[in-house]
Amino acid sequence: MTMLLACFLLSLLLFLIPTKIKKIRCSILTMLRVEVTKREIVSMEQHLPREVLSNILTRLPAKELVKCKCVCMSWFHLLTDPHFINNYNVVHNNLLSQEKHLLVICRPFSPGLKTYISVLSWNLNDLKKHIFSYVLNPPYEFNSKHKYWTEILGPCNGIYMLEGNPNVLVNPSLSQFRALPESHFAGRCRTYSLTDYAGFGFDPKTNDYKVVVIKDLWLKETDERQLGYWTSELFSLNSNSWRKHDAALPLPIEIWGSSPVYTYVNNCCHWWGFVDESGRKEDVVLAFDMVNESFRKIKVPRIRCSPKEEFATLAPFDESATIGVIVYPVRGKEKSFDVWVMKDYWDEGSWVKQYSVEPVEAIHKLVGFYGNNQFLWSSFNDGLVWYDCEAESEKIKDLQVCGRNGSLRAARYMESLVSLKRGNEFSCHFLQVGRLIPNSLLDQRETPYFSSF
Repeated sequence: MTMLLACFLLSLLLFLIPTKIKKIRCSILTMLRVEVTKREIVSMEQHLPREVLSNILTRLPAKELVKCKCVCMSWFHLLTDPHFINNYNVVHNNLLSQEKHLLVICRPFSPGLKTYISVLSWNLNDLKKHIFSYVLNPPYEFNSKHKYWTEILGPCNGIYMLEGNPNVLVNPSLSQFRALPESHFAGRCRTYSLTDYAGFGFDPKTNDYKVVVIKDLWLKETDERQLGYWTSELFSLNSNSWRKHDAALPLPIEIWGSSPVYTYVNNCCHWWGFVDESGRKEDVVLAFDMVNESFRKIKVPRIRCSPKEEFATLAPFDESATIGVIVYPVRGKEKSFDVWVMKDYWDEGSWVKQYSVEPVEAIHKLVGFYGNNQFLWSSFNDGLVWYDCEAESEKIKDLQVCGRNGSLRAARYMESLVSLKRGNEFSCHFLQVGRLIPNSLLDQRETPYFSSF
């Protein structure tokens, strides 16, 4: 009996020893990895100037940089520095000039209102002409057949506003969606608004993203326009609230409608409008300055024969230093178009016709703008078409996207580190992804790791 018990205990010991050894080995390997990581980061911090490190990190996608915040405290402070964030918005999106990226919204199915948001990418040097795409899934509360969007306003530092139900601010590179709260003036009992015209932009003085909405007010009792019928209100992301805007619009003026092209220039958003001069409609541009919060009316020369015969769409030109207008016929299967540019943004007399494009068969209606000579059109079969005036060979490219009932809208996609959160936007839930190394390690002192502040 004693011999049997001894054999059993020996067998159990032989069984447990490898498992214990394996656990010890894993623990040792983990400690070694942590120590190596610590030494590598300490070494890199000692030998890499902040400017060089900043240049390296600028080349990473925004989602990867969010993870990099968890490496060490100095990286966290660098990546949340407003100067680095602003520099990233400019530098990262211009590094790969041969790559094109678009943010597209569309309703591919006729019966429904649900809008699909996708990002398209392709490389001009790709001989096989591949187009890569992925669908951006909104959070659950926005992802239903009753939620829809009709216009893209942006990019503004990589942030977009999608007009629809509801109006939302989006940072697609960080997958952040933020619904705008309901306006305090939406429920005015004696009036209603036939049309709303929205503008979106950034105020660099207050580091604030703002939305301005112009409302055309009508009296419910008489179905007539209210005296001083235009009113406007402002949304501030910093305060997450609306307020009535008291600055007067430069009346008389009317607005033709929302432009499919986001035209944000010199801290001003713009709408295409007209004034009625002795029974004849004269085109004008209405501008709103996000910094001074004031309106301005810009005169336009006679650049089209009739609004019934020709469309006119605003667009930003000269790297968003000034505005321009693309004019093209309403009818016809072949569309030619003229490009007019205001050479000096502050001089109403500086309008010139930049160039004209001969009739193109594949294009129907302008739905987006990428640069001075790169246009996004819908085709007659509701497809998205890229047209590049400067391309030597392939001027037209089918982007293999369809949107029913005129729902296609497209804008340049830009990576951004700007968070739509305000207040303590870099809270500890970001830090729980990994463990931060405190700055004291940079002095070669042994300090235990920590997971939060």
